Order: sequence, then structure tokens, then C-alpha cells
Amino acid sequence: MPSIETYRKQAKLLVRWHRERNYSIGEKLRLLERYRHLTDVEVLEMAMPLTLAQEIVAVEAGFRDWAALKAGTGDLMQPSRVDTSGPTLVGAVPILFVRDVEAAAVFYEVKLGFHIDFLHGKPPFYGSVSRDRACLHLRFVHQTNFAELAAREGSLILATIQVANVKALFQEYKARSVDLAQRLVRQAWGGLEFHVRDPDGNVISFVQYRWPAPQTEEGRK
Repeated sequence: MPSIETYRKQAKLLVRWHRERNYSIGEKLRLLERYRHLTDVEVLEMAMPLTLAQEIVAVEAGFRDWAALKAGTGDLMQPSRVDTSGPTLVGAVPILFVRDVEAAAVFYEVKLGFHIDFLHGKPPFYGSVSRDRACLHLRFVHQTNFAELAAREGSLILATIQVANVKALFQEYKARSVDLAQRLVRQAWGGLEFHVRDPDGNVISFVQYRWPAPQTEEGRK
């Protein structure tokens, strides 16, 4: 078992990560049940006192809290309940490959109206941008092979974002002179869709789906 001093250093490291806006701190904090609903952005916006960091370290080590860890009682955490329900997928975050993470984030902020959630590294090699409930992650690569493949294949979409009132968003981006890989069109499958191309060639689809109207008992006959 590591010494208490080792655990103290781990807690101080978590505080430093939070201060440096290291997005990975979110995963650590969500080990505590009362914080499991928070996003990475919300975690970075809250306070991170040393006592909270110590609690995280204790729970990660298998103890009920920091006091139990310090006492070395071996009072390991036991799950309060057994989750017998099936797994539920709650979301997905596309990761776009870009040659300059900071420049790409600025494009999404200035041109597409996103908010920069975080930029990690000096210079940044990873970042996150979001608008409303849509989130995109940006990862540095020396060569954007996927974008080159998209250019060769045509209409190869690297991320799809569902939009309410896609016509208004199209007009907003048109007014901002955004590079439109495809103008607003009604697809054969019912969606109203347009495509945006970012400076690295990543094509993003913004779409409003048209769900079929529910059939009445009369219509089923």
C-alpha cells in the first residue's frame, strides 16, 4: 500500500490539473457519486479545494473517504446498490483531426458560434468546442488523412450534428461566409441538411430530421 505522503501528492496533483484546466480531471471527479452528472466543462468551472481532491484520491484507492485512507483501516468501499439495469449509451463525441488545435478552435468559435471548452497542452494538442448540446473534440495530427480521403470520395461526413431550425442556422453561417461543402437541401430520406467544411477539410453535417407522423388506427387498416 502506498504511503500517506504519496496520496497527499496525488491530491495536490489533482488540484494542479484543475488549475491548469486539464480536462481529464472530470473523469476523476465523477468517481464521486454526487458529481457523476457533471460534464468536463462544468468540472473545470467549479472550485477544487484540496479536501475534495483528497476525497477523490481516497475513493480511487478503494476507501470510503480520506479519513479511512489515513487510518489505513482497510475499510474499502462497498457499492450501495447493485445496478441490474442494462447499459445506456448517453452520448458520443466526434474527434476531428486538425493540424493546429488552437486555430481550429478559433474557427469553430468565430465562424460557427461554438464555445471553446478547453485547450490542453502548450501548444495545444487537444481541445474541445461546444454549442448548446453539441460537442466536438479536436486532436492534433501532422497530416489530416481523413480530410484528404473525404476530398477524394466526396460527401464523406466526419461528424453529424442534429439541429432544431436548421434553416436559421444555415442563414447564420451563410451570413458569416462559412465554407459550405453543401447548401441546404431536402434529402430523399427526409432530412433537411447542409454541410460545412472547416479549414482542415473536415466536413460537418448539420441536419434536421423529419420523423414520420404516427399512424392512426384508421391509417393502419
